[in-house]
Formats: sequence, structure tokens, C-alpha cells
Amino acid sequence: MIGIDFGSYLNGSVLTETIFGWDGIGRYAVEGIFRRDYPVIMGCVLVGAIIFIIINLAVDLLYGFLDPRIRCREKV
Repeated sequence: MIGIDFGSYLNGSVLTETIFGWDGIGRYAVEGIFRRDYPVIMGCVLVGAIIFIIINLAVDLLYGFLDPRIRCREKV
């Protein structure tokens, strides 16, 4: 569930950084949106998507090690 919820955590960082004035990629994205700086917006979305994909891939690969029911079957 943590791997799936990671996208929510990324979206929450945008809100948290904006409200509290912390510097980070979330606040940088919001400033890019307000300035209509499309390369900044695309870069932030791309970085967020890549991080999300890597976390979900890592979680899926860990399932094979942690749960013995999910193993690759050998061909007979």
C-alpha cells in the first residue's frame, strides 16, 4: 500500500511546501505554474512520474522476495 500511496505523498508535498514556505520541488512547481513557465512544469511532472514509477517497480520486485506465493514458475 505504501507504493501505491506514494503518489498521494508527492501531491501532499506540493501543498505542504506551499503552505509552510519550504523550498522544494513542490513549491518550485507551484511557482512555475503561476509564472506559466512550461519547461519547469513539465520537468517537475516528469521527475515526479519517474520517482513514482521507480518506487512502484521496487515494491513489485520486493513482492517476489517477501511473498513466496508470488514466484516465477519454472517451465517443465
